[in-house]
Amino acid sequence: MSSSKTASSPFVSTMWLADNINSVIPVDGSWHMPASNRDPYQEYLERRIKNARSFGIDEIKDKTVDLPHMLPSPENFAKAVGDLGISENDHIVAYDSVGIFSSPRVYWTFKAFGHEKISVLDGGLPKWIEEKREIESGPVSITPKEYRTPTLNHKLVRSYQDIIKNIEQGPDTSNFEQVIDARPEKRFTGVDPEPRPGLSNGHMPYSINIPFHAVIDPSTKNTLLDNDSLKKLFESKKVDLKKPIVLSCGSGITASTLYFALEKVGARQIAVYDGSWTEYASNAKSPIVK
Repeated sequence: MSSSKTASSPFVSTMWLADNINSVIPVDGSWHMPASNRDPYQEYLERRIKNARSFGIDEIKDKTVDLPHMLPSPENFAKAVGDLGISENDHIVAYDSVGIFSSPRVYWTFKAFGHEKISVLDGGLPKWIEEKREIESGPVSITPKEYRTPTLNHKLVRSYQDIIKNIEQGPDTSNFEQVIDARPEKRFTGVDPEPRPGLSNGHMPYSINIPFHAVIDPSTKNTLLDNDSLKKLFESKKVDLKKPIVLSCGSGITASTLYFALEKVGARQIAVYDGSWTEYASNAKSPIVK
């Protein structure tokens, strides 16, 4: 299978990446919850796919707001990605150290800035290592490239104001957007507390709960479910794939996992609420259901 034929394929296998490793740029987009005490960059230096670059989700972000990792400005994105030796013409393959966890956030970020040649590695680093494929370690030397300043595709992003407007108009209107929340069920229902101190649990009115791990194949724990299983999951939650869908979670990471799974099964009107529950629940005026 040639690289050119699948340059825009959103989902690639470890075998495909191994066959095309010299014509694409692997990007390690690993990220972990703060309480995990894991340093993704240190882990990247210790063990990475050949020629991989480290995309720091907590570094390449909007640092002017008090939210975990909002999208950076187009200018800052272009500078950061160019410094990684990536141009707008390169085919990127995002992966992470869990399997399918934070790499879809990298995928969505590149897509939001108009980068079409972006894929996610099914199974991520765990599957790559399991298959005893080539691993690098040690310091990295990267020659920067010029990345043309992109334009943000607003169709893929939702703001707090968008979410409130959607709630106010209600589900009986023709342009209502289905909101899917990827947080664990007990945080969604209000039984378990949020991991971020002082943040209310519960959920947005009319939102649907599909915890992100529901789209992961339980037999492998690091690959996505097949398309038929994904479609059955969304149907069981009464999600209409033909109508607009907005994804939310705690801070915009696992929302992107659902974004990727929905795109994989043919949903086209999909966006991520970038601020997600951290922004929403931080506003005292936000309506919350428990």
